[in-house]
Amino acid sequence: MANYHFKAVHRRDGHSESGEIEAVDESAVIIQLQKKDLIPIQIKLANSFTGLSSIFVRRRPKINSKEISVLTRELATLLEAGLPLDRALQVLIGLLDESSAQQLAMLMEIQKKVRSGITFSEALENQGGTFNRLYVNMVRAGEASGSLENALKRLAEYLERSMELREAITSALVYPTILVSVAGLSLMFLLAFVVPQFTQLFADMGAKLPVPTQIVIALGDTIRDYWWLILAIIAFSSAITQKLLQRPHIRLAWDTRLLNWPVIGDLLWKLETARFCHTLSTLLENGMPLLGALSLAKEVVENRKIAGKLDSIGDALKRGKGLAVPLDEAKVFPKLALQLIRVGEEAGHLDPMLAKVATIYDRETRAAIQRLLTLLEPILIIGLGIAVAGIIVSILMAVLDANDLVF
Repeated sequence: MANYHFKAVHRRDGHSESGEIEAVDESAVIIQLQKKDLIPIQIKLANSFTGLSSIFVRRRPKINSKEISVLTRELATLLEAGLPLDRALQVLIGLLDESSAQQLAMLMEIQKKVRSGITFSEALENQGGTFNRLYVNMVRAGEASGSLENALKRLAEYLERSMELREAITSALVYPTILVSVAGLSLMFLLAFVVPQFTQLFADMGAKLPVPTQIVIALGDTIRDYWWLILAIIAFSSAITQKLLQRPHIRLAWDTRLLNWPVIGDLLWKLETARFCHTLSTLLENGMPLLGALSLAKEVVENRKIAGKLDSIGDALKRGKGLAVPLDEAKVFPKLALQLIRVGEEAGHLDPMLAKVATIYDRETRAAIQRLLTLLEPILIIGLGIAVAGIIVSILMAVLDANDLVF
């Protein structure tokens, strides 16, 4: 038996409670708390030292983008139903179960701060980076305009759409990733286990092996004997590459080159156009001024080359040039997007036009991904076939040369 320190909340009213319980292990503590209608948030040995483990205990809870999207949608729905913010947060706390301890702790902390008198946006900002600047500023704009529920609704739609696009890209990459992995493992198996079976045969024949056969056998021996070194080199190269890409000038050069690649460059242009226009449209719909909205929208652009071109747009806005003209001068987006933005700005309907541009290039991005996969699949299959055929031919060349010696 040991003493365990716990922190939990009451399932009914959401009030927190802490104390110590004597139990055999943590599972027994959880069972005792559940019998008391308590939701455990944190359990640790009462006499455990507070060294390295305390870093993890005291770290602010983090939740992923999908959970943030769901919470935003639920909170917007509750506020639209007429519930005050404090009551809406309380309802959300009551909806969470034991498996959502991080969300529960975060919501309780936000509710505590709101009850203390600070604004909802400030409470979100104090969550250690869980909510980014764009999220916090959209909420702040909703509070300033007195329509927090509408701001959260648009924010939920923005998060859901961004997540759908991200998931579409991820899903599209699953098949080629599996294909490349299977191809690589197949080649390694052939080189490391199949080819060496012929090595002793060739040695017994005493024949001089053709150069292609010698290369294939050497590759097989290297993979079989030094696979650990190969993995270490790959891991080291990956880490070095990531480190180098953190340097601004190297990242800029890399992003610039990516935009010039066939197919991939076109895909990146369309993806960044959809992302930027959708973000800027959502910010403008929430009542943010164009200059502030542009500053936030630039943060969602991941390509440094495109982001660099957008830096000059803010200065042009301050000089009264509007949005369409400096965008056109910077050649930052496709011509169709620029023309639609110009029409929307001239008609005084910039935010709905930006939303339309985002929809168009969202669709174009998905189509570009499909074209890329259509092109990539036969290339991978043909490449694997050529590699396997090369291995087989190199073995056959050695076998045929040995037969010539015999006869």
